[in-house]
Amino acid sequence: MTNVQQNPNAQKPKYDLGERTACFSEKIIDFAKKIPQSTITRPLISQIIRSGTSIGANYSEADEASSKKDFINKVSIANKESKETKYWLRILSYAAQEHKEEARMLWKEAEELNLIFSAIIRKTRGKD
Repeated sequence: MTNVQQNPNAQKPKYDLGERTACFSEKIIDFAKKIPQSTITRPLISQIIRSGTSIGANYSEADEASSKKDFINKVSIANKESKETKYWLRILSYAAQEHKEEARMLWKEAEELNLIFSAIIRKTRGKD
């Protein structure tokens, strides 16, 4: 996963949040493939796929927003999806305890994305 791109004209690296969210989506898909299918896990897997991949999709839309209001709306949706993903990761780690450690690592990344999106929203609204 490459989240840092070197910009020769800048002192510090540029972080590519679009790439980071796409990689997170891929990791969610890989994780979901590992979970044994049962009547309990099947709907949970479906939920984690929806919310986990929606984060990047909404951030991509925000990146092409037509206005500041549209941008904040799309980033807010990505933020909500990262919170929902944390919830489903918790529930899946309970339902498939043999995958608890990987779920915990993904939860940490979802938490970081949540914090990043929250900061973007605050700064864009001018409250920072």
